Amino acid sequence: MAKFFASVYGYMTLGLAISGITAFYASQSPFILNLVYGSPFGMIGLFIAEIFLVSKLATNGMKMRSASSSLFGFIAFALLNGITLASIFLIYELGSIGSAFLMASATFAGMSLVGFFTKRDMSTLGGQLRGALIGLIVAMLVNSFILRSGPADFVLSIITVLIFVGFTAYDTHKLKQLYIQFSGENSLGAVAISGALSLYLDFINIFLALLRIFGNRRD
Repeated sequence: MAKFFASVYGYMTLGLAISGITAFYASQSPFILNLVYGSPFGMIGLFIAEIFLVSKLATNGMKMRSASSSLFGFIAFALLNGITLASIFLIYELGSIGSAFLMASATFAGMSLVGFFTKRDMSTLGGQLRGALIGLIVAMLVNSFILRSGPADFVLSIITVLIFVGFTAYDTHKLKQLYIQFSGENSLGAVAISGALSLYLDFINIFLALLRIFGNRRD
């Protein structure tokens, strides 16, 4: 199990590193910024590509397909998501980005440990968290396009942290159960990469929410 989780966290760290480096360099490239943010089609195209890759990686994990194809898809997703994250380097001060990253790292690590060591049955938590996430997305859309309220955005950011803190514990616990269930299988590589993607997304959402709460914007 230790080897399995080492690979999960290793893939996750690789994805975060790729996204971080890509985001920084994309923020320095007028060509990429214009391509992505110059028209709505740039962001829509990235969003569709990311949804496709997430679906593909989840399917590979469930069917325990080749780890090599899953790794390629995971790297591609991390690159694309890095481009979408480029805007944070234009909006927030570097110190704020670093502080939010450290806070997110500590929060993620603590809740992942909770999910790993807990003896409680967390199977019902997933549905509750997904329901809360749907409600959060609807509230965010309403605030973005209708209310445009700063205080509401602050509250929604706090709720985002709480939801993805829960997802971190739940996803870690689920990965542990999957390992126990399929430990006799020869190939768990695709499962590890699919799990790394879930934890990667948990971390990114915690990080972005903390950045919105505590981040200092550039003048």
